[in-house]
Amino acid sequence: MGADMPRTDANLERWSRIAAASSGFDPALFAKYDVKRGLRDESGRGVVAGLTQVGDVIGYSTDTGTSHPAPGELLYRGIEITDIVEGFTAAGRQGFEEIAYLLLFGQLPDSAELAEFEGTLGSYRKLPRSFVHHAILDMPSNDVMNALARSVLSLYTLDKKAEDTSISNVLRQSLHLIAKLPMLSVYAYQAYLDDVHGQSLVIHRPKPELSTAENFLHMLRPDSSFTELEAMLLDLSLVVHAEHGGGNNSTFTTHVVTSTGTDTYSVISAALGSLKGPRHGGANIKAIQMLEDLKGRIGDWHDEDAIDAYLTGVLNKERFDKAGLIYGMGHPVYSISDPRALILKHYAEMLAREKGLTEEFELYERVERIAPETIARVRTMHKGVSVNVDFYSGFVYRMLGIPEELFTPLFAISRVVGWAAHRIEELATGGKIIRPAYKAVAPRREYVAMEGREPVEG
Repeated sequence: MGADMPRTDANLERWSRIAAASSGFDPALFAKYDVKRGLRDESGRGVVAGLTQVGDVIGYSTDTGTSHPAPGELLYRGIEITDIVEGFTAAGRQGFEEIAYLLLFGQLPDSAELAEFEGTLGSYRKLPRSFVHHAILDMPSNDVMNALARSVLSLYTLDKKAEDTSISNVLRQSLHLIAKLPMLSVYAYQAYLDDVHGQSLVIHRPKPELSTAENFLHMLRPDSSFTELEAMLLDLSLVVHAEHGGGNNSTFTTHVVTSTGTDTYSVISAALGSLKGPRHGGANIKAIQMLEDLKGRIGDWHDEDAIDAYLTGVLNKERFDKAGLIYGMGHPVYSISDPRALILKHYAEMLAREKGLTEEFELYERVERIAPETIARVRTMHKGVSVNVDFYSGFVYRMLGIPEELFTPLFAISRVVGWAAHRIEELATGGKIIRPAYKAVAPRREYVAMEGREPVEG
């Protein structure tokens, strides 16, 4: 090896330019080789890469022989999400544990089965005190999702059968993760508050008799108090985020990593890394930040021309984060409506009235109505645009007093159910490692000996 070279900021800057220059190529090559970028066709619909019985996302109808946009549907094991929600809310009960059972086992539980399942999750919520201190509290992170992924990997060390990929063992591991993710998330957030903001730690142990939503609010709030409506709305949010077909990024990640034969903790950690991204699970944070920015720039929330002008500025990369995106609007599958958004919107209005935030809710409604018209005027679109679940979920979380640092972890607390169901499905029906093809477009070159090489410009 040659003499040590100091790793200065100047070197890193130069190497970054070289790396960027050597990594790019003409985007026209994607069309030349008919590459489905993002595993999507030109209209934005996903390339079929697998089969699943767990969930289905429908945004198009083919009843007339041709495909055309239709009101969105989300099915859990073949049952429409709106029917599921209407079923358990009409009976006056929360639904997250019920749909977790449905997604994992393929059928709705009867009262005895549900009680047994809830009892199992309650008993699995315990964590060793030493694990809480050493794996979470003593290792704070500025990002709760990173802390959550690390904690999930650390659970490997507590599992004597961590590498066993039999269905029965993976199911056991999955139930433990479904039960423990709320604790891991809240405790990681408490460690963050202590380390970054110097706030006192407030650690509540979970209560086995409480639901997942109730336990989350109990552990998060210093006084452990919450209203029935607050718990119901958080439960609903968990229900509508639990599953979204096999093609969303984090669930596809689950299938991909499961197909390698690795352990459950590595799979779920990889899925958490996917969900963290602002284009996936982090979008609701961007949506609420965008609305806060809008509120600060518009004096009259009823001025629709001002709202349109702001949204036009966002699309033209002149407002908010200058990324050119109206967060909470549009979806790869849904074009007319997102059923999850419709469900959350209905109950968000109820909570807004209880919290005295009706005017703010009405502002959200105006943006929901105006944004598609603004997008249609400014952009060329292949399909319609409607509000998605991220638009209202962030508003719901803020009304519940949930900090932004926990928005995406809450998504994970819910979606781990879908990930577990898809992991089991991949193990039961797979057999081949998932390995899509990439077309190499680099020209062939000859190896050049050291003495004949030219310095790289950068």
